[in-house]
Amino acid sequence: MSDLFDLPFEDDERDVAEPPSAVAPTPVAARRVLTVTELTVKVRDLLEAEFAEVLVEGELSNCKVWNTGHLYFTLKDGSSQIRGVVFRTALRYLKFKPADGLRVVARGRVSVYEPKGEYQLVCEYMEPQGLGALQLAFDQLRKRLQDEGLFDAARKRPLPALPRKIGIVTSLDGAAIRDIIKILRRRHANAHLIIRPARVQGEGAALEIARGLRALGRVPGVEVVIVGRGGGSIEDLWAFNEEIVARAIAQCPVPVISAVGHESDVTIADFVADLRAPTPSAAAELVVAATDDFASRIDGLRDRLRAAARGRAQGLSRRVHAADGRPAFAGFRGRLAMRARYAGDLAHTLDRLMRDALVARERRRQSLERQLATFDVGRRLAQFRGRLDTSSEALLGAARGRRQRATLQLANVAARLETLSPLAVLGRGYAVCWTADGARVIRAASDVAIGDTVRVTLSDGKITAKVSGTE
Repeated sequence: MSDLFDLPFEDDERDVAEPPSAVAPTPVAARRVLTVTELTVKVRDLLEAEFAEVLVEGELSNCKVWNTGHLYFTLKDGSSQIRGVVFRTALRYLKFKPADGLRVVARGRVSVYEPKGEYQLVCEYMEPQGLGALQLAFDQLRKRLQDEGLFDAARKRPLPALPRKIGIVTSLDGAAIRDIIKILRRRHANAHLIIRPARVQGEGAALEIARGLRALGRVPGVEVVIVGRGGGSIEDLWAFNEEIVARAIAQCPVPVISAVGHESDVTIADFVADLRAPTPSAAAELVVAATDDFASRIDGLRDRLRAAARGRAQGLSRRVHAADGRPAFAGFRGRLAMRARYAGDLAHTLDRLMRDALVARERRRQSLERQLATFDVGRRLAQFRGRLDTSSEALLGAARGRRQRATLQLANVAARLETLSPLAVLGRGYAVCWTADGARVIRAASDVAIGDTVRVTLSDGKITAKVSGTE
């Protein structure tokens, strides 16, 4: 019985039904059988060559970032769908977060996932349909941080009234730092400025800004921090829309003023900061505005105090003049003059007593100084040194005598121990006989039998012997 796959693909059923003798045999070319992998590779090569770069529009679904860092998704429209992947090396450059339901335009190449034989879109870039990627990323992060409460007015902190140390995070190359320093030096010259340089544009700028905020937060005495830069496009200002900068502002232990771009520019940092300034120059003005308000309050209180003091003095003066004119106070000025004279006498007496006391103390000081001069410190130290040397020699002599006596006692004890040592007995020709395992000493011939193995300890070694007879 012939197999269907033994027939060439171009033969039809009529050729099969005819007997072999009716038709002359036709030579068949050798066939090439492909494996599934080879077929898949050929299809992949054709697809990648034909669709090396395509733009595909559709709606995202089943978006998921695996632990490998790659994003897998499905791109679909009303009647079809295609699987896709964004590798982590390309995913890091996307300005927004792909999510289910977003309509996007994906750029990439068509390839085949060989283990399953499925064709897929290897996406290299993706942008939202009808909405810029940066704007979408801005809206996504803004909503997420707002839901976490980072924009709440309750967590905003007031600026200090008289900041002595002001931290600044910005670039040293921009005009923003010059404007801030100029205004602060003019209006708050005694302020101590601590500048933490950081890139404010380009790759890695957000990380440097966040590090700068954390570094200034650890500086002792810093009371307020200004973070910002001059104006620019949304791409130029994007570092202040990064989540790492927003969280660094929220975690800063002191109030933060966001001064990014011009008045029309709005960033995530503006929402999180304790106060938003339309420009860097305005941020410097806001810092010293609190100082101006404080100084104005002091001036007002000073004027009120002066006015109250003048009113109080005038009232007391009127009362004194009124009392002076009453008959009961006649001769008051004379009595007051006598009291003043008495007070002067007391002051003179007190001054004289103080001078006498100072003179007596000075004489006492001079007497003590002369006694101290007669006290020869060097001679006393020499006496102490002599006594110390004598005591040291006596101590060394006692120690040597004690050592000699101990040496003699040790020699006597060693000699006695040597006479009692079993090794000395062995040295005179005796031996100790042990059982084979060395556990006990054999004291009688009945303790062993013929053929037993015994160990004999001599003065200079051991031997092993076998019992051949007993007596």
